[in-house]
Amino acid sequence: MDAVRVALLREVLAGTEWIQATRRFAGSLRASVAPHGGGLLLVGSAEYEPWHLAAHLDDEAAWSGLPELSPTLVRHRVPLGVPAHLSVGLGRLETARRGETLLVVAPDAPGPGLLERVHDARRNGATVLALDAGDRDLGALAHDALTVPGPAGPAEVPEPEPPGAADLDLDTVQHLVSAAAGENSLPAPRRHRRFRDRLSRLADQLTAPPPPRW
Repeated sequence: MDAVRVALLREVLAGTEWIQATRRFAGSLRASVAPHGGGLLLVGSAEYEPWHLAAHLDDEAAWSGLPELSPTLVRHRVPLGVPAHLSVGLGRLETARRGETLLVVAPDAPGPGLLERVHDARRNGATVLALDAGDRDLGALAHDALTVPGPAGPAEVPEPEPPGAADLDLDTVQHLVSAAAGENSLPAPRRHRRFRDRLSRLADQLTAPPPPRW
């Protein structure tokens, strides 16, 4: 989802709890990774791999100049012959330490194998964040969690419904979280136009004439 669609989605959701909730959770993510310059591990459940969130956090890291937002995708199954950055298995969670952040995205039950590794990571000092459907065991391990009821939605987010018409799906919430994480300033009620200001600055840059050549 591009920045313009995120802005439009926020307009549609104005007055609902989702704007504040996603920005609050994004604030926890930023507060966890920024002091340590990174160390963000991203893992899904056995049936759900958070490719889209990994890609969008990478984009936000580049856009905002915050490389610490760029995650390491941790995979339950690593196919043969994949590039190094896509070949990080669950064993990586066993080495997670203080200063690192583990973000778990699980629209379904995380499973005992993943929960055990998350427990080990937390015990070793890592910060655990959860974006899930409200699993009690995962919630008990997480330092902060954002609950998104229901199954994950499609990769392409449909046109948003009016506020209060339905709960958002997990993929849409991931877009909101990643966009908020990349903002220069996280929520303050009197600064709600900052995201629009960012879009305006981008438009000015794109339409400005090229500098003269001397």
